[in-house]
Amino acid sequence: MQNLDSTFAALADPTRRAILMRLAKSDSTVMELAKPFKMSQPAISRHLKVLEEAGLISTTIRAQERPRRLETAPLKKATDWIEKYRKIWEERYQVLDGLLEELKTMQTIGDE
Repeated sequence: MQNLDSTFAALADPTRRAILMRLAKSDSTVMELAKPFKMSQPAISRHLKVLEEAGLISTTIRAQERPRRLETAPLKKATDWIEKYRKIWEERYQVLDGLLEELKTMQTIGDE
C-alpha cells in the first residue's frame, strides 16, 4: 500500500502530472522538462525527485546528459487498484438501477 500512497501523492500535483505527460512522449532532460514551466530548475528538480522516489520516473546516463524516463509499473498498479473499485461501484449502481426500475414499475401499477 505504501507504493500506492507515494504514487497518488506524486500524482496529486498538476506540475508532476504534466511532467509525466511529457515523459510519456519521450525521455527528456531536466532543462527540456523545465522549459514550459514558469519555475526554476531547482523547483523542477524537486518535482522530479518526488516522481523518482515514487518510482514513476528513472534517470539514465547518456554522455553528459541525464534524461528522465517514464516508468509505467506504478501507474499500472494504481490503475488496477482504481479498476477494482470501479467494478464494485458499477455493480452497486446496477443494483440501484434495478431497484429504481422496480419502484417505477410499482408506482405505475399503483397509479392504474
